[in-house]
Amino acid sequence: MLDTEYNREILRTLIVVLSFVLINFSVKKLTRKYAKGVHLSEHRTNLISKYIDFFMFALICIIIFAVWGIKSDDVFGFIGTTLTIIGVAFFAQWSILSNITSGIIMFFTFPFRIGDVIRIHDKDFPIEAQIEDIKTFHTILRNREGELITYPNSLLLQKGVSIVPIKQDDKEFFD
Repeated sequence: MLDTEYNREILRTLIVVLSFVLINFSVKKLTRKYAKGVHLSEHRTNLISKYIDFFMFALICIIIFAVWGIKSDDVFGFIGTTLTIIGVAFFAQWSILSNITSGIIMFFTFPFRIGDVIRIHDKDFPIEAQIEDIKTFHTILRNREGELITYPNSLLLQKGVSIVPIKQDDKEFFD
């Protein structure tokens, strides 16, 4: 082993990283198992995995900062400066931030799902279409004529939206 003053920190960092890799793998495996059990779409499951990755990365950074003895004032100063710069950039592009936030709200509150037929109550441009996909920034809709419509998530939360029941043809069922 190397004879340096940082042996302990290097060893602790390796242990932290290996532990987080194992924990992250286990959590993702449990998430996929749960998603299969409740029949979540693959897209939603992948989005959850991305959020887990982001959370785990932030957590591992905080722990590694603690292992190396970096002062919290320095970390908070760096984070504050970074968030200020990002905030100014996002303020210039508030609609992007609004669509991301709306996508997250729609993801966790499930107001409607992929496959639902919805009616968007817009005075100028009413839409009735089936949801093809819900993405971070926008929702993909397909109307009865087969046209694909990209609709911003923020507008879906601002407009009145009703779920249209799908009409079933009368069919005879045989055992």
